[in-house]
Amino acid sequence: MDERLKRYAEAGDVDALYSIISQDPDVVETLDRIPLIDTPLHTAASAGNTHFAMEMASLKPSFAWKLNSHGLSPMHLALQNGHDQLVTSMVTLIDSDLVRVKAKGRITPLHYVAEMENNDLLAEFLSACPSSIEDLTVRCETAVHVAVKNGRLSAFKVLLGWLRRVNKEEILKWKDEDGNTVLHIATSTNQPEVMKLLMGTVNVNAKNFSGQTAMDIFHLQGDSQDSKVGKILHRVKAKKSSQLSGSSTTLAGYFIRDLTLIEKRDKYFGIIGQNQEKSMDGIRNIVLVVAVLIATATYQAGLSPPGGYWQDDFNPQANNSATASVGPRHQVPHRAGQMIMGPFNLFNFFTLNSAAFYASVWTILILITGLPYAAILSTSTCFLLCAYFASLSATFPSQDNPAYKIVRTIYMNFTYVFLSIVYIIPVVSSNRLEILKRRVDNLKRRVGGFT
Repeated sequence: MDERLKRYAEAGDVDALYSIISQDPDVVETLDRIPLIDTPLHTAASAGNTHFAMEMASLKPSFAWKLNSHGLSPMHLALQNGHDQLVTSMVTLIDSDLVRVKAKGRITPLHYVAEMENNDLLAEFLSACPSSIEDLTVRCETAVHVAVKNGRLSAFKVLLGWLRRVNKEEILKWKDEDGNTVLHIATSTNQPEVMKLLMGTVNVNAKNFSGQTAMDIFHLQGDSQDSKVGKILHRVKAKKSSQLSGSSTTLAGYFIRDLTLIEKRDKYFGIIGQNQEKSMDGIRNIVLVVAVLIATATYQAGLSPPGGYWQDDFNPQANNSATASVGPRHQVPHRAGQMIMGPFNLFNFFTLNSAAFYASVWTILILITGLPYAAILSTSTCFLLCAYFASLSATFPSQDNPAYKIVRTIYMNFTYVFLSIVYIIPVVSSNRLEILKRRVDNLKRRVGGFT
């Protein structure tokens, strides 16, 4: 680099920068052609000259990504020298993806602030570039791994709180190069506070690449069973690897298995592939709207059947002869509040209507599986199914006519079977898929997306 450029960058002299450029317009391009070099942006970042650095980054955005001979970017140099304002300005005004620039060891600025426990910058980085949480060092460490390995409890709390808010808690299960999750690291470094925060979020019996669970690591350290770590592990019923009945599944084994119902759903609707999220949002929303419309229409039709309901009780055999002679001769015995339709029409209508209703509800249950609050929505849908069934049971004709008895028996049995299929299959399939995902021994634990 031209000594004048270096001197002006250290002094933060923007006017002098443009003076050099006017004399030699190719001076910036010449620097850019060298792969690893200290640029004026590196110098300004080290010195904390925010205005000069912003001017330089605006003239040549590629400098913000360039590494010097020590494998450091301007962002890393600014962080090392405590120039937080410069870092924030670059992320906000130049490019939010600078949070992901990888220096020596593939360490990003996010990893760096997690290690240094700079919580304000850590929160700003996560908000500005959410995808940066997925970046790994050469040791396959996420920012969460880095924070826990360095004993940065408050940084870990920031990361954990953000992961919970954006529904990315799966990252807590990712493994480093030794197969250790955050729980393994917290156990081996005796960090009970971290372990308490992780309980209920991670698999306490996950194995690392040495086949050890958190309980194995605890026993290898020879700590007392009454220690804080030991109490936590016993309270959540953590086990040694020798006590686990099921073995982990390799990624190859996962691919060999047959597709689950949920995976068949994604394949059928075309929501598997490079544009998976975009396809998922578009197609799933369309199908959900149609399914909800069908469910609404058929549910309303079940409550308001053709012909309506009887408004009075009529049973000639139970009434005296005088009262019986008053009623119409063609009128069949009936009870108030029950359906007027004849047995043949009744069976045809409610078989078709209920089939459409249950099928649409089944579609809704399939499509919402895997979404946030899916458990609550599934429970609400179950109550809706029960309400529909209870309504039909109460209004279905119950007189002694053999035809009605046969129709009621066939229809109710059909309903029991269909209800079970509609509600149980999606739940069982979803649980099967989740259990299978948890058992897959994959380095980054990214089963499902494989991106």
